[in-house]
Amino acid sequence: MAEKKKETNKIIAQNKKAYHDYFVEEKYEAGIALFGTEVKSIRAGGVNLKDSYCSFDKGEMFVTGMHISPYEQGNIFNREPLRDRKLLMHRREIMKLQGLVQQKGYTLVPLSLYFSGSHVKVEVGLCRGKKLYDKRDADAARQATRDIDRHMKDRSYEG
Repeated sequence: MAEKKKETNKIIAQNKKAYHDYFVEEKYEAGIALFGTEVKSIRAGGVNLKDSYCSFDKGEMFVTGMHISPYEQGNIFNREPLRDRKLLMHRREIMKLQGLVQQKGYTLVPLSLYFSGSHVKVEVGLCRGKKLYDKRDADAARQATRDIDRHMKDRSYEG
């Protein structure tokens, strides 16, 4: 009997700032069109998702502002580090997301970049912007859980 290969997702980069600046409503998986030297640079960890976002052009979706460092041994085959890269999704998904972004004021933000088998995938979040008071509330809640965990840990050592 043929055994199925287990699909593992190795996370390369995460956009932690997106969770701080936005409420993530939904998550989608998309492929990304890359060149060979870009994939090698990604394997070496030379990618940054900070301040990147997704845009639409002629029915296609692109990620803008994602920095992939030039591959050291890539010489003439290296591409521009901040070039727009095409995201690969089904057309009906792209049209649905484009409609939501235009009408309801959502933003599409890359949340993480990972390997699914040998393919590079992007997790794209349908996000709504946070106001300053929302960020303060989230920070206060995070601090409260830290304090509770710290006190519980101290208490367990005493007994």
